[in-house]
Amino acid sequence: MIKVGDKLPAGTLMEYSEVEGEGCSIGPNPVDVHKASAGKTIAIFALPGAFTPTCSAKHVPGFVQQAADFKAAGVDEIWCISVNDAFVMGAWARDQKTAGAVRMLGDGSAEYTKATGLTLDLTARGMGLRSNRYSMLVKDGVVKSLNIEAPGKFEVSDAGTLLAQAKAL
Repeated sequence: MIKVGDKLPAGTLMEYSEVEGEGCSIGPNPVDVHKASAGKTIAIFALPGAFTPTCSAKHVPGFVQQAADFKAAGVDEIWCISVNDAFVMGAWARDQKTAGAVRMLGDGSAEYTKATGLTLDLTARGMGLRSNRYSMLVKDGVVKSLNIEAPGKFEVSDAGTLLAQAKAL
């Protein structure tokens, strides 16, 4: 399992783009995690699934609402990772109004999530293998803080906790 001091695992996430530009076509585009995090401070949070109750009502909105505060604390980007395809993440981004605040990155086959060791088996609930709920602060690809939730909880991976850690960095 990934821990503080580790480098993010290599991998590719997918991001749905609404407009063409900067080498990105409309639709799903690959995001190389190492290239995208190089030289930046990134606030990453991951969750079990798009459009799920806690994720939609609390987790994503907290990061959207505090995006300017993260920027003021020296965070270059905020990433949301979920084991969903890029099309679902794009629809959820529109629903949550994340444009300009949070990059919604899909890990459709859970390959990246497996590489972090932060999987959550929700097969019994009909959802298959998903991501555990967590947040982390990453500087130049290295994990500086990591907040992993116990199953079914939402207590330490929220925007406020990670923002306090970003301010302390």
